[in-house]
Amino acid sequence: PRQSRAAIGVVNQEIVADPFFTPLEMLELMAGFYGVPKSERRSLEILTAVGLDDKKDAYVRQLSGGMKRRLMVAKALVHNPPVLILDEPTAGVDVELRRSLWTYVRELHDKGTTIILTTHYLEEAEELCDSIAIVNHGEIVACEPTPQLLSRLDYKTLVITPKEPLATVPAALSDMDAVLRPDGDLAITFRSSETGIGRLLETVRSNGIGIGDLVTEAPDLEDVFIALTTQAA
Repeated sequence: PRQSRAAIGVVNQEIVADPFFTPLEMLELMAGFYGVPKSERRSLEILTAVGLDDKKDAYVRQLSGGMKRRLMVAKALVHNPPVLILDEPTAGVDVELRRSLWTYVRELHDKGTTIILTTHYLEEAEELCDSIAIVNHGEIVACEPTPQLLSRLDYKTLVITPKEPLATVPAALSDMDAVLRPDGDLAITFRSSETGIGRLLETVRSNGIGIGDLVTEAPDLEDVFIALTTQAA
């Protein structure tokens, strides 16, 4: 059990730090708890990696919320764990700090660290994670590689910008799932396994609709999440 705990670094959602310690003192203390010899400690290196080297001698109470969040990551890395658990690490963190934090997490992953992330920011999970588990009321309703999970919804949306503005959806397209968006674009949702884009474009052109531009939208993780949790409910 001691070896198992020593192999894991945990970044709690809550900020747990003594306000009267400096970041450097805190990392040295944590390294001592994990039995890291002084000759092998990397406290200053870790603080530099998370962008806190210039605050190493400031009291924790003087740090901003984003800096404290990064300090929590630094604390979890003092013993160089092969597994790092991040519990909502970017909650309350501004965009710039969030970007720098994820850059560092990616570097850790590239070096072989396994990252387990819990988050409500689905776009982060979709962008960062190799595999994703969706939990609904304490039950895992899906746990798959990200590309496989995203492919669960067999539909796409073809968005067409007409050369000439449309007042309504042409009657000939009424049997399709077609809507006219507020910006004037014509959106046609279709099952990619049943209907090809070429066929849709032929139908659109045959009804006298000139195509100024077009783009295809695929379901994202939020769409998959809503579909799976709704089914589970």
